[in-house]
Amino acid sequence: MFPNWSPRFAVYGDLGNDNGQSFAFLEEQIQMDDYDIVAHIGDLAYDLHTDNARVGDEFMRQIQPIAGYVPYQTVPGNHERAYNYSNYNNRFTMHSQNDPYINNYFWSYNIGPVHVIGINTDFYQTQEFGDHQLHAQYRWLKNDLMKANLPANRAQHPWIMTFGHHPFYYQNRVDEKYRKGWPGVPSLEKLLYKYGVDLAIWGHDHIYTRFWPTFDEEIYKGSEKEPYRNPKAPVHIISGSAGCREFVTPVCPKPNKFTAYASSDYGFMGIHFINHTHIHLEQFSINRKGQVIDEFYLIKDEQRTYFSY
Repeated sequence: MFPNWSPRFAVYGDLGNDNGQSFAFLEEQIQMDDYDIVAHIGDLAYDLHTDNARVGDEFMRQIQPIAGYVPYQTVPGNHERAYNYSNYNNRFTMHSQNDPYINNYFWSYNIGPVHVIGINTDFYQTQEFGDHQLHAQYRWLKNDLMKANLPANRAQHPWIMTFGHHPFYYQNRVDEKYRKGWPGVPSLEKLLYKYGVDLAIWGHDHIYTRFWPTFDEEIYKGSEKEPYRNPKAPVHIISGSAGCREFVTPVCPKPNKFTAYASSDYGFMGIHFINHTHIHLEQFSINRKGQVIDEFYLIKDEQRTYFSY
């Protein structure tokens, strides 16, 4: 879809009605035509079903000045789980480019130089859902990534970006459930690594955190001088501080080795896929009236080697 386009994404998770700090600035940016697509990576409204779904009604009114201008894409988080996701499914419609069926849980499409994938990490709460949906999603994701890596497809869409709610890495811990799986449940992290995912964007933690290129708790920088030029592993980012009733996560004074930068300012991300070799990423701070507090370029002028598992 539009292979020569340079799409611009506004990305965030965890935006609610109460304390929805990012709404005004985001609306302004969207209506100034600064973005082409919004991706809300889980935890909407807080919560869509609350007060007999009146909170969900108000949230839909709040996003109307945004969703009325650009596509408003979603993946579910743990706050959409109630009543088997019924409020989420009845308010949002996601479509996968190569699938004739509507699927609000996992989907993908091509736009400009990027293949975009959304998944539902909440399926890993198997004590509530069993494991059927988890395995169905994994099979779909593996098949989708295999297709995206066919030589003709990867040449046209060299970037792969995933959206999901629950991160693998935090500034002070690692989540083994979503990263490694468990007996009978295969590793998501290995799958993303094997098929050369470039960017993995998460919410859930109410903070902005940029990580070094990381796989299996090891850092794989492109080089010490240019860590994000031809990195040898995916770049993970948490952007979960758009604003909600639960407030923000404080910055850890002694973060783990994977953490490159963190901020507790309210805000959201801008991701611009400039071309086949360059992405520009920036985090806006609502506390500082829309100032960019972190930015970097992800550059790929060499295709990295993928490993088998």
